[in-house]
Amino acid sequence: MVLCPNLTFRPRMSVLNEAQVEQIHQATLELLERTGVQVTHPRALELLDGAGARVDGDRVHIPAWMVEDAIRQAPPRVVLGNRSGERKVFLEGDKYWFGPSLDCIDYLDPLTSERRRFVSDDCRITSTVADGLPNYTWVMTIGMADDVPADIADRVVARQVFTYTEKPLVFCCKDVDSVRDIYEMALLVTGGEKAFQQAPTCVHYSEPISPLLYYDPAVEKILFCAERGIPLINYPAPQAGSTAPATFAGEVVQGSAESLSGLVLAQLVKPGTPFIYGAFATVMDMRTTVFSYAAPEMSLMVAAMAQMAQHYQLPFFGTGGCSDAKFPDAQAAAEATFSCLASALVGANLVHDSGWLDHGSVASPAYMVLVHEILDMVNQLMAGMPISDDSLALDVMDKVGPGGHFLNEDHTYAHFKDVWYSDLFDRTVLDEWRAQGERQFAERLRERTKEAIEHEPVSLPDDVLAEMDKMAEHWE
Repeated sequence: MVLCPNLTFRPRMSVLNEAQVEQIHQATLELLERTGVQVTHPRALELLDGAGARVDGDRVHIPAWMVEDAIRQAPPRVVLGNRSGERKVFLEGDKYWFGPSLDCIDYLDPLTSERRRFVSDDCRITSTVADGLPNYTWVMTIGMADDVPADIADRVVARQVFTYTEKPLVFCCKDVDSVRDIYEMALLVTGGEKAFQQAPTCVHYSEPISPLLYYDPAVEKILFCAERGIPLINYPAPQAGSTAPATFAGEVVQGSAESLSGLVLAQLVKPGTPFIYGAFATVMDMRTTVFSYAAPEMSLMVAAMAQMAQHYQLPFFGTGGCSDAKFPDAQAAAEATFSCLASALVGANLVHDSGWLDHGSVASPAYMVLVHEILDMVNQLMAGMPISDDSLALDVMDKVGPGGHFLNEDHTYAHFKDVWYSDLFDRTVLDEWRAQGERQFAERLRERTKEAIEHEPVSLPDDVLAEMDKMAEHWE
């Protein structure tokens, strides 16, 4: 007799109730209408004024109806593809996808533990590691190349990513010319505009300046992306007590307003522009003044904004897997676990910064490997506990009976691989650990990272590589 159907429940977390979500929404509308945002870009001012915003010099007051119209016009899902055109990352609802971050100035060598400036070849290594680790479903450019001219460094690292991983790229760059060049590389590797629109292989990341300010180059990039249908992240970085109110609710309201103001502009350029909402809302540590990448309050505000995104039916750009520690040590592991689990539980969609150390200043391949292992644990929990006749196991328990064992049962053979077995964390007994050389965690992490670096990504065709060489000559 069937006792129950096959039921699966995924764990979930909420930090706001429905009434609080509505309060934050109404406060966001009030902030945009009463206080507004500062914009100096002439075309943006013309678009906003013509659509019904109240423009007073460089202060733009955006009415509530205009914000809500923009939310309705934006697509509720954005699908990203790899460079082969396969649709891989589905940003919708509470699905989550983790990826490493961008723009670190330093690099922590995983084999020597030397810390130095990040150079372009380091991006080859970090891209290769990200390509080979399946829990990272998309990538960023990881660092800022210190060994090439600053004017072309953003293109150089983007080229490295396109070359050494097939996964979708989120990129940041200095101006609209850089966006254009990186977009042209994306068209080259995906096979043209039609293929790109079917499954965009890159997303542009742009930032308003907190509090409530847009500088012209950022506006130029928003306009360019909207015109061409390039998915756009508009992601401010408010800091509680510094560039945002000291209260967490106030900071969420400000970050939401800053992100949605960019949504309004993008939808005015082209209704239906793919847009990803969010804000990196965290605290200023008043003892050190750092912008903390691992404060528990950061995860609280990420969760709150993820709920706002789900309320708006907009894809969300989240944060997790980063640390304020200097090395991939116990502090880094604890902070990564906390933020990764929180982001997964709330369904934070495109979760970035996995593998960042020292409050966003150093890229570490070893830490990328450690966070990837943590994500294995997170994914195991998030899979939930399926309930069915087979999983309830009444028949096999009845067969074995009191005092027996299950080692020889077919049921055990069918299910023992449901358990997660780590390639990094040690479960051996003490004598076995000693017999295997007494390798401590740091040594095991170094060996596992070396294996990840030796991964061989799928190569781009020779003609594509040759065309990239020509593009690079144009940058120079």
